[in-house]
Amino acid sequence: MENKKYRITGLAGRLILGLAVIVALVTIGSIFVGVRTYRASTHRHYNDVAYQVARSAELLFDKEELENWSDIAVEYNTSGTGIEEIARIRESEEYLGYVEAFTDLRRGMDVDDIFVGAVNGDEIYYILDTDPVEDRRFNLGDRSGIEDYISDAVRSSWETGIPYSGYLLHETDYGLNITAVYPIVYDGRTIAFIAVESPMRTLESDVSSYIFTVLIIVCIITVILFVLTAFILVNLLIKPIKTISHEAAYFVENENEISENLRKIKNHDEIQVLAESVLKMEIGINEYISNLTKVTAEKERIGAELNVAAKIQADMLPGVFPAFPDRKEFDLYASMDPAKEVGGDFYDFFLIDDDHIGLVIADVSGKGVPAALFMVIAKTLIKNRAMMGGSPSEVLAYANDQLGEGNEAELFVTVWFAIIEISTGKGIAANAGHEHPALRKKDGKFELIKYRHSPAVATMPGINFREHEFKLDPGDSLYVYTDGVTEATRSDNVLFGTDRMIESLNKNPDADPESMLDTVRADIDEFVGDAPQFDDITMLGFKYMGSEESPLA
Repeated sequence: MENKKYRITGLAGRLILGLAVIVALVTIGSIFVGVRTYRASTHRHYNDVAYQVARSAELLFDKEELENWSDIAVEYNTSGTGIEEIARIRESEEYLGYVEAFTDLRRGMDVDDIFVGAVNGDEIYYILDTDPVEDRRFNLGDRSGIEDYISDAVRSSWETGIPYSGYLLHETDYGLNITAVYPIVYDGRTIAFIAVESPMRTLESDVSSYIFTVLIIVCIITVILFVLTAFILVNLLIKPIKTISHEAAYFVENENEISENLRKIKNHDEIQVLAESVLKMEIGINEYISNLTKVTAEKERIGAELNVAAKIQADMLPGVFPAFPDRKEFDLYASMDPAKEVGGDFYDFFLIDDDHIGLVIADVSGKGVPAALFMVIAKTLIKNRAMMGGSPSEVLAYANDQLGEGNEAELFVTVWFAIIEISTGKGIAANAGHEHPALRKKDGKFELIKYRHSPAVATMPGINFREHEFKLDPGDSLYVYTDGVTEATRSDNVLFGTDRMIESLNKNPDADPESMLDTVRADIDEFVGDAPQFDDITMLGFKYMGSEESPLA
C-alpha cells in the first residue's frame, strides 16, 4: 500500500504527470496556432488567385463596350426600358464570345463562378455570368450577403484609386466560398466590376489533412521529447533524490549505519552537494551520538559520585534528633537543603564539655563541589579547634588562618559561632559576615538581634573577630539561618526576606525547634511556588529550658 501511494504522489510521478500536462497543452496550442495560421495564409492565397483571375478577365473586355452594357443594365433594372437592346446583346456574337471565354477561364482556374456586374448606389446588377442561369444576366443579383461587400469594394477602389484587397467568406449552395472583387475603371470612373468566387472545399480538405499531419508529427516529436526528458529527469534528478531519501531512511532504520551509496552520486550539481551534505550529517550524527554516549556515561559517573558526596556530606552533619536525648536543659533541631547535589552551607552543634555547647551555622561562597570541599575543611577546623578550648573569636581566628593558606580559589565562608553555658544560659557569639540571628524571649516574639559583624572567614589573614555576649532565660528560643532563607525568590523575582521570616517564626513562637523550622520551610515553599531553588537553605533552632540546679529554672 505504501509503494502504491509513493508511485502516485512521489516526486517522479508528479514530475512526469506535470510534464505530460505541459506537453499536451503545448501540442494543442501548436495545432490551434498552426491551423489559424494555415487558414489565414490559404485565404490570402485564394484571394490573390481570385484577383489574378479577375485581372485576366478584365483583359478580355472592350471597356467602351462594357461601359455601354453597364449603362443598359442599370437602365433596364431601374426603369424597365431597353429590353430589346438587352435581348440583342445576349444574342450577339461578342456577348456569347465573352461568356464562352469566361467559362473557359473559370474551368481552367478551378473557380466556382466569374460574373461581371454594374453598381448603382447600394445595388448590383448582373451583366454576364458564367453560371448557366439565364435570368441572372442583366438582372438584379440574388446572392445574399455579398451586395454590401461588392458596394464597399467598388466604393473603396473609386475613393482610393487602389484595388480593394479585402475578401468575403460566405456559404453557397456548393459550400463555403471566398469572393474577391476587382473594379473596372474607364475614363476615370468605375464602369463595372468582376467578381470571382473560389470554392473552399479544397481548403477544408487541406486543413483536415494539415491537422492530421501536424498532429501525427507533433505527437511523434512530443513522445520523443517526453521520453527523453523523462529519462533525463529520472536519471539526473529522481534517482539521485530517491537514493538520498532511501539512504536517510536506511540510516535511521539500521541504527545509524552509513551506506556507501551516497558517495556514488557524482552529478557535479546541487544534487551531489545535497548528497554530500546528507553524508556529512550522518557522519556528524554518529560522532555526536558517540560523544553524547561518552558524555552521558561520564555524567552518570559524576552523578553517582555526587550522590555519594551528598551522602557523605549529609553524614558529616548531625542528623539524629533529638541530638542529646539525656539533656533536658535545651532542645535543638537543624536542617540543610542544598540547591545542587552538594552544597556549601553547613551547621554543627557539639558539647565542648558537660556545661558548654557549641552552635555553628555557615555559608561558603560558591556552589557545588568546590564549596562542599571547602565546607568540609571549615567545619572540621572549627569543631576541632573549639574542642581544644577557647572563645569563639579564637576559634574563628584559627580557622581563618588555616583556610587562608593556599586558597587560590579565593573562597570564603560566613560563620555564626556561639558557645552557650548550659547551666546559666550565658552565651558568647562571633559573627563573621553572617546573617543576624533571631531571638525570642519567653512569652515574647522573635526579633532580629543586630550588631556589627566581622569580616568573613578566609578573606584576609590575622583578623580579630568581634564577640557578642547574650543571655538566654528558660523558655527563650534562638533561630539562626543562612541567606538561602531570606533570598528565596519566586518567579517574579520577589525575595522572601527577613520580614516574612520573622512573621513565619511568630506564627507559633513557643513551638519546639523542629516545628519552628518546618513552619518556616513550608512558608518558603508556598512563597516561591514552582520557581527553582538557587541557594542552599540551612536553619538551626535552639530552645533553652534551663538547668534544674539553676535558680532561674
